[in-house]
Amino acid sequence: MGFIFWILAVILVIAGIFQLFKGETLWGIVLIIVGLAVGPGGYSIFD
Repeated sequence: MGFIFWILAVILVIAGIFQLFKGETLWGIVLIIVGLAVGPGGYSIFD
């Protein structure tokens, strides 16, 4: 189950980075923060 959350977190962070490059600063930051909150490494809301 942790592996699924890790994959989801990576996808969210990558999507956030792409949004930052496209000029959508707020949406990119939100996606990166959600990705960090979901991921099992570092800070996680599921710990």
